[in-house]
Amino acid sequence: MFGLMMLIDIPEERGGSILDIRFGKTTNCFFPLISFIKPMSASKMGLIYACLWLGALGITFGYKFRLSAPVFVATYWYIFLLDKSVWNNHSYLYDAFQRKTADDGEVPFWNYVVIKFQFCVLYIVAGLKKFSSEWLTGYAMMNLSYHWIFWPFRAVLGDQITDLLIIHWFVCIFDATIIFFIIYKPTRRGATILCAIFHLMNSRLFSIGMFPWLCLTELPLFYDRSWPRLLCKSDKKLKTIKRDDRRQLSQTIEFRQRLVVCLVLSYCSGQVFLPYSHFITEGYNGWTNGIYGYSWDMMIHAWDTTLTVVEVVDRSSNTHHFLHPNAFSVNDRWTKHPDMAYQYAHCIRRNLMENPLKIHSQNLSIHFDAWSSLNGRFQQRMFDPQVDMLKVEWSPLHKVPWMKPLLQQFTWKRTEMQKIAKDVLGWNNFSDVMFMADFPNQTMDSFISNDLDNITLTVLEGTVVHQLGYHGAVQTIENGQSVGIDSGKFHRVTTTSHTPSCFMYTYVNRTMQNIKTAKDESYESILPIWKEISNRAKNVRQFFQNIQNSVLFELYGIPMPVREKVNVI
Repeated sequence: MFGLMMLIDIPEERGGSILDIRFGKTTNCFFPLISFIKPMSASKMGLIYACLWLGALGITFGYKFRLSAPVFVATYWYIFLLDKSVWNNHSYLYDAFQRKTADDGEVPFWNYVVIKFQFCVLYIVAGLKKFSSEWLTGYAMMNLSYHWIFWPFRAVLGDQITDLLIIHWFVCIFDATIIFFIIYKPTRRGATILCAIFHLMNSRLFSIGMFPWLCLTELPLFYDRSWPRLLCKSDKKLKTIKRDDRRQLSQTIEFRQRLVVCLVLSYCSGQVFLPYSHFITEGYNGWTNGIYGYSWDMMIHAWDTTLTVVEVVDRSSNTHHFLHPNAFSVNDRWTKHPDMAYQYAHCIRRNLMENPLKIHSQNLSIHFDAWSSLNGRFQQRMFDPQVDMLKVEWSPLHKVPWMKPLLQQFTWKRTEMQKIAKDVLGWNNFSDVMFMADFPNQTMDSFISNDLDNITLTVLEGTVVHQLGYHGAVQTIENGQSVGIDSGKFHRVTTTSHTPSCFMYTYVNRTMQNIKTAKDESYESILPIWKEISNRAKNVRQFFQNIQNSVLFELYGIPMPVREKVNVI
């Protein structure tokens, strides 16, 4: 069952269906955990993916398992460590070991212990992480109750209570306790049913790869090992070893047993320690702790990124160039983590030096200005935009000084923001609001799209100076004051108070109106199973097409077709 899940997972979560897009261009940036791990050419990566898939196939059918498992593990970890930006926070160590015994069908008990322990860590640590104010106050998964799955609860409790009690409080208790009900035999069946419902709901709510299905396949591990024979109505009994033979066997493998116990205990200790080890790896910590922002904080952190500016300055000619934020990246996760931002800046420079477009100078500086909101807070900048990312230092063991801190002093305003948003959204079907915050002496430059009407800037705390364009009139706006803003123009907002400011934009969104009209004219299925199956089948076909093209290129030199991800520079 595990092998089958991986066969489905490889074209999907592991990116096998888009390997030509990811590895087909040398300008694509990767974010390896270990710097010397580099991607190969697209055709060679296709062969790596082929070995990964064949390893999973061998695991599925139990064919030459001692060969299939290492092939799968080696190729999986190479692909996994190659790029942090595509990590999912539900990824596991896949490995196994079989020793020769009198019964080739016997699996060492410690194999099951490790997998069961991993399953326990999955739930208990996730539950413990949810015992935080971010989760228990209901800001991590806001408005999730509007999904059709929660309709029965919403009909009885209402949307806000469903969000708080069912989605946040119940899930926290569920994660922290469900494993004990699964381990305890009298409650195992009921807990299994509840766990199955939970993971099936997750498969409808989130795009988290094969995680829900993998968890379902692991549930039978907690039942008696003979349960498959019961399903097959087989009377075949497990082979037993005579007591004398067992005593003799234990003496001959005593050293191996001790070694296995030490390795298993070390592994289990590491699994418990790693989710709380971020005081050591401070270089990966930003607004959230950890290498890639998850760190077992499952679904606790909800991000909303509204603006990302990548500025390349040619210091020789004093010219400024602006790059599409994802020109060389397949996603925008680099905007939230300092280690990835550091890697991305140097990758951009390398690409510009090797493939110069309009920039021919070696004297460059790169600046990032990324605005994000964490769990319903104000949108604020994450990096110091005045810092040259090519000159900063980064170490996994030291704090990152060039990353802006989260403005925790405005956290308490989230309740007020929700009330304001509810009021603004009630003006008409297409009114909206955006909340921003900034640091003293910092300036935000933005262009107001023509798709927006009736735009008003209101200061909620602090003092700002508003300027229309770069040479327009300057106007000071203090706490509680508002000013109208014209669309289709640039404007600047500079925080002049000694403390951070927070303000909001209210407007009517024409784009939202057009999207709403388009959705009204189309029919969306509540349970799009067929669409999901079709997409998976399409990805599998594309995966095998990529493998075929890779083999043809490596054997016969036939050019490998490479699809391109379109970006604007």
